[in-house]
Amino acid sequence: MYVAGAAMIPMGRYPQASYAGLAAGTVRDALRSAGLDRGDVQEVFCGHSFGGMLTGQRILAALDIGSVPVTNVDNACSGGATALHHAFRAVGRGERDVVLVIGVEKLSQFGGGTLPLVTEDREVRRGMVMPALYAMRARRYLHERDAELADLARVSVKARAHGALNPAAQLRKPVTVDEVLGARPIADPLTLFMCCPTGDGAASLIVVSDRIRRRLGRPAIRIAASVLHSGQVDLGPRDMLWPQISADSAADAYAAAGIGPGDLDVVELHDAFSIAELIYYEALGLCPPGDGAKLIRLGETTFGGQVVVNPSGGLLAKGHPVGASGAAQVAELFWQLTGQAGARQVPGARLGLAHVTGGGIAGLDHGACAVHIAEAA
Repeated sequence: MYVAGAAMIPMGRYPQASYAGLAAGTVRDALRSAGLDRGDVQEVFCGHSFGGMLTGQRILAALDIGSVPVTNVDNACSGGATALHHAFRAVGRGERDVVLVIGVEKLSQFGGGTLPLVTEDREVRRGMVMPALYAMRARRYLHERDAELADLARVSVKARAHGALNPAAQLRKPVTVDEVLGARPIADPLTLFMCCPTGDGAASLIVVSDRIRRRLGRPAIRIAASVLHSGQVDLGPRDMLWPQISADSAADAYAAAGIGPGDLDVVELHDAFSIAELIYYEALGLCPPGDGAKLIRLGETTFGGQVVVNPSGGLLAKGHPVGASGAAQVAELFWQLTGQAGARQVPGARLGLAHVTGGGIAGLDHGACAVHIAEAA
């Protein structure tokens, strides 16, 4: 199964735009990049969290596309990646030759602040919000690991440096460690620059069979593995530094693709907060447990290091319109592995991984996790 086209809009705030207005242009551009027409689309999967009923159908109506089956996917931050997982299965089973994947979200509708969470969750009722959860993880990380507060800041500095090279990134101004540490406090020890910006965005992917890819004769990437998990229920004490769902998803993806983490050239991972990146270095096998801070300190996850993590700027700089983020990550892999990433191109990139988690639920480390491994076709 292949991704033959990708497109996204610059992440930002579009308060006057509808969900259809955000996404329609990315569908047109993705089809154009694949050399296909809207009439070639056989099925659509649309990932979002807050778009309401029939979001995908409303987007297609704006494009005058009808009749094809549309499935709307809500899986929190994993929505766009989950939509791709369904497309992977539909094409892999031989049911479809051309599937459109859309990820879209408009968070500006909430006016700012943390995202609304489901109050039936017992931790949410007690005031748990995502910045607080990741602040606790950061405090635990600083306590247990050979790490310092500046290491959290270095993640944000790297993200902004990469984002400065990406025209689609929401935050494109480089920052220093001192600026990150001196930014407005959000949840101790996290400052504003250690937290991803909310905003709006959309990305589309064109998923095709090998037969269509060969007919098109255009650059494409092969999805070598597509893994989707939900969390294990554990109502007892949790290990704040070991996201089992991400570790399991990555292990299954590596096994399905027949590679190891040392083979990767580029990784797009879920860095909603700077501490998350350090934790996911370890869970994804990019370094041994306990060495995440060492990896960022030595510059091993930027250009010239062992693997370039979040060349797009990641969620910290590119932005995190939740339903769109998983699709946008794979769009970045498409451009990187086909040599179309411009100033942020990872030289010689052949293998990439995209990782996104979704939703915090009491008793689960995360509600969902999707990992995709792609290779240059």
